[in-house]
Amino acid sequence: MLVASGLTKSFGALTVTRGITLELPAGRRHAVIGPNGAGKTTLFNLLTGELAPDAGSIVLAGRDLTRASPDARARCGLARSFQTNNLFPAMTVLESLATACAIADGGGWRMWRRFGADRPLQMRARDLAAAIGLAAVAEQPARQLPYGAQRQLEVGLALATRPKVLLLDEPTAGMSPEETASMQRLIAGLPAALTVVVIEHDMEVVFSLAERITVLDYGNVLLEGTPQEVRASELVRQRYLGAGSGAS
Repeated sequence: MLVASGLTKSFGALTVTRGITLELPAGRRHAVIGPNGAGKTTLFNLLTGELAPDAGSIVLAGRDLTRASPDARARCGLARSFQTNNLFPAMTVLESLATACAIADGGGWRMWRRFGADRPLQMRARDLAAAIGLAAVAEQPARQLPYGAQRQLEVGLALATRPKVLLLDEPTAGMSPEETASMQRLIAGLPAALTVVVIEHDMEVVFSLAERITVLDYGNVLLEGTPQEVRASELVRQRYLGAGSGAS
């Protein structure tokens, strides 16, 4: 579904990613981990077109998107969330999701109509609200939601584009244990055919969700393997997890 080959990016003399390669089949749950400054968010920015690579290629579902714009990649099925929420604060959950659905379908002109007058759009927004666990607060403005619910809404906005690949940048950052558990359930319940790539520092979340893990270190791939292989790696424990945290 997604093949990123040899992605390299430098800022002046600083090389942030060095020849990173990912091959992700449809439905893969993949995590990218590493210390701060390892190049994780830069990798996501390369995949989504926020940054242009100095070398390498990006192919989504057989289509070369290496030089495509971010909006073109989104239309082809590549969606992401960000480390910090990027919402419509004055809109309700339903209005936010309906807006995202309308724009994703090329029907932004529908925003001139009353939301309640567009039944298919309203139903799709309500289905999305239920899917992300926000049906009970669907009529609340985004700014009034607890932090964890705002993060869930951010995922919902990405899902509104009907993506083939969903990139989640630290989805549980700053969450309470209860909010983290809710986000874990949301991610675990995503459609099986959807390819999901998660940047995450919470190793319990990583090991519970990921089928494979890429460990980055100073822009290099330190290791790619199963959760069991990452747990067992002495090098990963020394460079990232910590010598005493092999099973955490």
